[in-house]
Amino acid sequence: MADFDIPSLRKLITDAESDIQGELPGTDATLRRRNLNVLARVMAGFTHGLYGFIRNFLKQCLPWSKGFLLRQWAEIWGIYQEPPVSATGVATFPAADGKGIDFDQRMQSDAGLEYAVVVAGIASGGSVSVQVKAVTAGTAGNLAATSKLTLLTTVEGVTAEGLVGSDGLTGGREQESIDSLWARFLERVQKPAHGGNADDYVTWVKESGVGATKVWVRSGLDGLDTVQVFFICENNADSIIPSPALVAQALAYIQEPSRKPVAASVGVYAPTPKIFAPTIRVVPNTPTVRNAVLVQLNDLITRERDLGGKLLISHINEEISLADGETDHTLISPTADIQCAANEVLVMGTPQWTA
Repeated sequence: MADFDIPSLRKLITDAESDIQGELPGTDATLRRRNLNVLARVMAGFTHGLYGFIRNFLKQCLPWSKGFLLRQWAEIWGIYQEPPVSATGVATFPAADGKGIDFDQRMQSDAGLEYAVVVAGIASGGSVSVQVKAVTAGTAGNLAATSKLTLLTTVEGVTAEGLVGSDGLTGGREQESIDSLWARFLERVQKPAHGGNADDYVTWVKESGVGATKVWVRSGLDGLDTVQVFFICENNADSIIPSPALVAQALAYIQEPSRKPVAASVGVYAPTPKIFAPTIRVVPNTPTVRNAVLVQLNDLITRERDLGGKLLISHINEEISLADGETDHTLISPTADIQCAANEVLVMGTPQWTA
């Protein structure tokens, strides 16, 4: 679409002055500090603002502008922006046997985040465990194992302070970004359904609401007419490897009668992580440089991560050399290219730094 040309403010002022003089013969709207001159400038200012609004509105009407109407364009194709998700998990409190914590009982973390009980519990063996959910959705609700939670109201027979279970509070995710929604919409438009080809399975997993960012489709691993789908969730704060619940959710979505071909046997899986934790001697060996190296390596892993893929050692050395402040380095390990198995993807571990 051609750009929507806006007259300059100076031209709009001149036009307004001419219009006023045309409608009021004998007046001069060009004289400064006269009421008619002020009126002409005010009218021109409003008109210039309206022109700007119209141009901006027209640009945002098109989906590739990623404007406010992108959501409506995407919904026409059955693509919906994924909402934020609350973290969930188990919390345990010391308690007298037989005492319990009821549904919707509230508790708070040290950071002031509030959680609500979604599955009540009764104490046995000196403690009570309950399923909790962050009241506010997003990654901030994720908590590590053994983090402290404090009940906001007194519960008879239950100690006010408890701990997050061994699996932590996980699954909290921010609302899908506009860039991610645009990418899924574009993929859906450019790769329409073809009765169960590989692109269809990628689309279905991304539509299922699990937050998948990369999907791989394989066939025949479990025999003829079988399809194996692997996916990861790179926007998850706790782990890019999907939980069993997310895997089940994606599989259920694919298996709805309106999607999966009748004859196909489909399995959805979480890839096995292959941890990449290099040992590096970097010069200068400072926290700032080490952090810059880690940023580069994370970017490398994200770009080149592939199911069953290979990470070249030359690429590792190149990324370390690109880190801000690095003047020299030695990559002690790995000493060769890293090859993933057919069901593995690379996951960044914790580098070891040597002097």
